[in-house]
Amino acid sequence: MEQSSKTLTFVVPAYNMETYLERCVESLLSATDNSDIEVLIVDDGSSDGTPELADMYERRWPGNVRAIHQVNKGHGGAVNTGIANATGMYVKVVDADDWVDMPSIDTLMGTLRVQRVATDPVDMIVTNYVYDKVGKRVKHTVNFRHAMATNTVLGWDDLGCFGVAEYILMHALIYRTQVVRDSGMQLPEHTFYVDFIYAYQPFPWVKSMLYMDIPFYHYFIGREGQSVQTDVMIRRVTQLRLVNQRMVEATPEPGTVPDGLYRYMIHFLAIESSVTSVFLILSKDKANYRLKDELWADIDKASPAIGRDVRRKLVSRALNLRGSVGRWVIRRGYVVAEKVVGFN
Repeated sequence: MEQSSKTLTFVVPAYNMETYLERCVESLLSATDNSDIEVLIVDDGSSDGTPELADMYERRWPGNVRAIHQVNKGHGGAVNTGIANATGMYVKVVDADDWVDMPSIDTLMGTLRVQRVATDPVDMIVTNYVYDKVGKRVKHTVNFRHAMATNTVLGWDDLGCFGVAEYILMHALIYRTQVVRDSGMQLPEHTFYVDFIYAYQPFPWVKSMLYMDIPFYHYFIGREGQSVQTDVMIRRVTQLRLVNQRMVEATPEPGTVPDGLYRYMIHFLAIESSVTSVFLILSKDKANYRLKDELWADIDKASPAIGRDVRRKLVSRALNLRGSVGRWVIRRGYVVAEKVVGFN
């Protein structure tokens, strides 16, 4: 049994989030018994009322909430700080404009408390997440029932098939804290879309997992200026390229990890590579067209085996067609990219 002062640490990266922070924090502490829940609010150099709010929540919930203030390092830098300071046996990142499902939190905590005293606790918990899009009354819940057995300890070879544009988003993940630290993951600072890395790099250190079919995470999407809006992603496409490079570096060679893990990571790498390719083309910048070709060449250069397997995926083959057919596929690929990054 691991000695941790708390069962679960919520890391809340917060940059100018005074409008949303209370809803988030209130949901994280809504469990019937929240004595073993820690909330780390990482104020990432905010210029609004976020720092004062974070300090106020620390005073209101002594023993549960800690406010950490740092110069601005971006989302990745705030997550790094949270992971480094977490005292919970498990850790989950919750963006400050998102929240968790109050009816589900007692169910989750009951499971985590069982794992806390287990001889061989699971390394990762996967839950469903809900797209709470501005202006939409009907909310879409993403689940993994077809790929993962519910409430059963699983290894990578126990997973079923994921859809062509489906992967385990950061919002679905709860890691055992030591697993993340052992992986050595340090997210790049001042870079958007690092959630791809967060939901990828630690996976070779995950030996066991548990899927809970509950709508735990609410992903608030559609507010003005959000990083997954189309025009914003086109402007930041070089950051998607950097994320892709980090993912390639983190991909294990075939035969060095369980086959199920390798298949999943190739699947995910193909998705992210294709999404990045789509936005490089949509930018209508000739320099970015060259970056798109370099992206695929760099995967081949890093590992011929990984490059071969990524290119074999259907979405990769489609996005590397040339001529008018290739351009048509890119335009259609945008629809897939929208779904992957959560526009719909």
